[in-house]
Amino acid sequence: MSEMYDLLVIGGGSAGLSALGYGVRARKRVAVVEKHRVGGDCTWSGCVPSKTLLKAAKVAHHMRTAALYGVTPVEPQVDLKAVMAHVHHIIAETYEEETPDVLRSSGIDVFLGEARFLDPHTIAVGDTRLQAHNILLSTGAHPFVPPVEGLDSVDYLTYETVWHLDVLPRHLLVIGGGPIGSELAQAFRRLGSEVTMLASRDRLLPRDDPAASGVIGKVFAAEGIDVRYKARAKRAWQDKAGIHVVAGGQEVVGDTLLLVTGRRPNVQGLDLEKAGVAYSARGIQVDDTLRTTVPHIYAAGDCIGGFQFTHYAGWQARTAARNGLFGDSAKGLREWVVWTTFTDPEVAAAGFTEPQAREKFGDDVASVEWPMEKVDRARTENDTSGLVKVVYRKSDGALLGATIVSERAGDLIPEWIYALEYGLKVEDIAGAIHVYPSFSRANVKAARAVLKATIGPRYDVPEK
Repeated sequence: MSEMYDLLVIGGGSAGLSALGYGVRARKRVAVVEKHRVGGDCTWSGCVPSKTLLKAAKVAHHMRTAALYGVTPVEPQVDLKAVMAHVHHIIAETYEEETPDVLRSSGIDVFLGEARFLDPHTIAVGDTRLQAHNILLSTGAHPFVPPVEGLDSVDYLTYETVWHLDVLPRHLLVIGGGPIGSELAQAFRRLGSEVTMLASRDRLLPRDDPAASGVIGKVFAAEGIDVRYKARAKRAWQDKAGIHVVAGGQEVVGDTLLLVTGRRPNVQGLDLEKAGVAYSARGIQVDDTLRTTVPHIYAAGDCIGGFQFTHYAGWQARTAARNGLFGDSAKGLREWVVWTTFTDPEVAAAGFTEPQAREKFGDDVASVEWPMEKVDRARTENDTSGLVKVVYRKSDGALLGATIVSERAGDLIPEWIYALEYGLKVEDIAGAIHVYPSFSRANVKAARAVLKATIGPRYDVPEK
């Protein structure tokens, strides 16, 4: 007998869980179908494991560089098997709060298995038939494997499988210069691996402001990471000497290969055609309210392409659930989304980068940069690599975006998010009292630098 739900979610990752929580709070009958593991990439192969590994790597880095603080340095003895055991322990702790039993106890029906459409209102999960007034597709994404000659005969890792390593690579080759590749490259370098990065662009973190990319490039070089720019991988093979990759006209050899060249939406195997939902390799087609080509079917998160972040996916899923359950028409697509790359230093961005702003507003764009080496707290922590960059409109001083490269940049960026979201002026940030000494002083210094440039020297006041 078919079950009829107010909201049926396909995919129990970050987006799906957010929508389900909203549905429960709204006292609606909700269910989720998950073909693998509840929690999605964020719990099992993304946010949680990567940040746990980065912390372990940072501890090793501080042990090795303790002389900077007047403490005798020690070369860490890294047992990757033990490190990964800690990573999996944290994953397990996180998962304890979102298991199928936990979800069921909160009023969510959970079905484990592959979902496929039978018609626009009916989903099959094995022999079970489920029906719903509203359906949300939140099927996530998977690692993209680039078309490199010979790659199919090479043992390689992705962000999904790297967590199964239990022996530290001697020489890790990383194909990709984006956020995931940069985080993992620095982590393994700090744990003791030799690391070579093959970046297809002329800089790391290509979606970030070039000023941020420049800082991270210098930090990586100082830490001994060999970054090859404009080095798109062309050919790969494996023999007794190791894994060979030809990129940028040069050959590099390592014992472990990590592919981090982006992600692609999960759209196959759902029989979307039977529901009439339009999609392509780029993702499921939605309008600005996250409605698909079928009025009662919505999609949110990584499966629709665009920005792929846990916080954005969750926000979209809640928006889609509200639109479906209550007939709202709230917009679920953003022109910009805040993000943080958790390298050391971190890179956080809100609003437009300077190149994006110039593309949109032309010559009516200016920027200021405030270096972290001029922030007293950064000096005390010896974390002076970085900056706060503010992008604004020359004609009226309106804030357009901000990028922070710093220790805890992800915790510093909300001030600029609030300003952008709620129409605050740069002068509001410049005039607010910020705790001294804290990293947040960088924000007020940058804001005052904007006012000095737009209003005049009365804001150029020497102070702590």
